[in-house]
Amino acid sequence: METDRLLLRPAQPSDVDDLRALDADPEVMRFLGTDGASSVGLIGRDGYWVGIERATGDFVGWFGLGDELGYRLRRDKWGLGYATEGAFAVLRKAFADGLERVTAQTMFVNSGSRRVLEKLGMRHVRTFHVDWDDPLPGSEHGEVEYEITRAEFTAWPGTTGTARPRGR
Repeated sequence: METDRLLLRPAQPSDVDDLRALDADPEVMRFLGTDGASSVGLIGRDGYWVGIERATGDFVGWFGLGDELGYRLRRDKWGLGYATEGAFAVLRKAFADGLERVTAQTMFVNSGSRRVLEKLGMRHVRTFHVDWDDPLPGSEHGEVEYEITRAEFTAWPGTTGTARPRGR
């Protein structure tokens, strides 16, 4: 898949060092903790892609749709719109492939990820609490779930292009 600025392709064995470096950054893992699944496990899995910056060839992170929409980006790529752009491409593919509904979850305190989900047109459907064995700071505020249906996504102007969304 391609967007204006990203190439999304299946993870390959040659991505191992980049994926390990991503998981080794404590700020990237801040809202995932030690239970965050290893990104290396994405190699060979359907529904997951690494994002490569088209202009530079730089590894940006990964995007996927397993049980829910997910993404993990290098810290130096935060705030540049890549999370929204890559996740938008994943949503476009999911709905083109026939899914009727996509959900995503994050910690309530993860305001950056919540902003991404809202820019994608996803709406907050619930806040819930999980009884973690080793809770992360901020977990007392709960987890949030967002969703978007195919009808909502296709009704949103610009969903057929490759450009990143600029909000609703």
